[in-house]
Amino acid sequence: MSTPALRVMNLALHGLFFTLLAVLVLRGLLDGQLGAAGLAAALALGAAYAVGGLVRRIRFDRRWAGAWLGVVVLLWAALTLGHPEFCYLAFPLYFICLHLLPVRWAVPAVLGLTGLVVAAQAGTAGGLSTAKVLGPLAGAAVALLTAYGYAALYRENRQRQHLIEDLVRTEGKLVASQREAGRLAERQRLAREIHDTLAQGLSSIVMLARSAEAALPADPQAAADWIREVGRTAAENLAEARRFVQALTPPALDDATLAEALRRLAAGRGAVFHLDGEPYPLPVEAEVALLRLTQEALANAERHAAAERIAVTLSYLDDEVTLDVFDDGVGFDPRAVADPAVGSGFGLHGMHERIAALGGSLTVESAPGEGTVVAASLRLVALTGPIGLDEPDGPDGLDEPEPDEPGTLGGPPGPDGSDEPSGPVRPLSFDGLSAQDGHEGLDALAARLLGPRAASSGESLAAPR
Repeated sequence: MSTPALRVMNLALHGLFFTLLAVLVLRGLLDGQLGAAGLAAALALGAAYAVGGLVRRIRFDRRWAGAWLGVVVLLWAALTLGHPEFCYLAFPLYFICLHLLPVRWAVPAVLGLTGLVVAAQAGTAGGLSTAKVLGPLAGAAVALLTAYGYAALYRENRQRQHLIEDLVRTEGKLVASQREAGRLAERQRLAREIHDTLAQGLSSIVMLARSAEAALPADPQAAADWIREVGRTAAENLAEARRFVQALTPPALDDATLAEALRRLAAGRGAVFHLDGEPYPLPVEAEVALLRLTQEALANAERHAAAERIAVTLSYLDDEVTLDVFDDGVGFDPRAVADPAVGSGFGLHGMHERIAALGGSLTVESAPGEGTVVAASLRLVALTGPIGLDEPDGPDGLDEPEPDEPGTLGGPPGPDGSDEPSGPVRPLSFDGLSAQDGHEGLDALAARLLGPRAASSGESLAAPR
């Protein structure tokens, strides 16, 4: 493996060899001590060394590289024994030996080159001296240490390269997993949208068609009304299909607020709608989730609950938005709902997924014969991040309503005879209510949702057992 840094080091090493060789040849020629034989040996040494960088086989085959190194060392030894000044070329040759030879051969080769340098220095003027021995030994030591540092750098570089390759592979796997997760999430989105829109609409069309069929031939006018309703429902579902495929806002929210859309939806299903608090804008995803949740809850109540009364309450509180759908139908055991993976219970599963994706909570309270309550809560912090809240006015940290402030739940009917009661505001709460609370809990809840008329009628809202 070659990197820019390693290539620069190799070029520097080869440049050092040729620079030293050129300087020594020029000095020998100027001094007149090199001679023709020495010049020929020096030129042969330079040519042999250059062949190693030009012949590809020498660079990639260790046996050829070993043979080449042997030729270069022999030419250098002959030149150095005749002209000791060429012993300086031993320094770059140290690195060549350490690079090409295994460790068990490289160190003896370096020591052998050092001994040859010492021997050549012994034949110079003044004979062998301490300086002439320590100099080559110091050069060999520096070469060994440098070579080992070079080898450590090389190993570290290879490790870094392997790490980069691992990271690239891991990134590729992560991208693939994210792509798969996105595909599954989109499939889940389409499944929820189809269940909450097309499936509900087709179910309504089937029920309307059966009603029209039952009205014929005795009541053609009623049958015609049912058929017109079939056409209207089919048109709405066609618009829904076009919208959710493009992930756009549902048609019900195009020209209306969430409260208005829920009011129309509740009126179309024969349910009572209540609004608590002052509405404020929510993210589109939150409004769509609450609309779909209401559609699903109303469809379930209409199809399965045999309910006489259904109430939908949307509450805008200081730090959260809540939606509650109550019916006085036959109820069911939520624990007995099958896993959606086997084909049933997808509605409840889809409700939980929608609300959980927005950081909210969903509670379904029901029991056989005791009606059903679906309660969803979305905290504003989870939807929009931290927000500043007004200082609470009441001693318990809640805003206290004025005694004569018109409310929406729990009071007598308004002066205009509408379903909007006029008593003090009492936000809907399901604290303490569960499937095990019996008829009394649901009766009390119905009185708060539907007004005192339901409680004073003397009838229990739970279906007969």
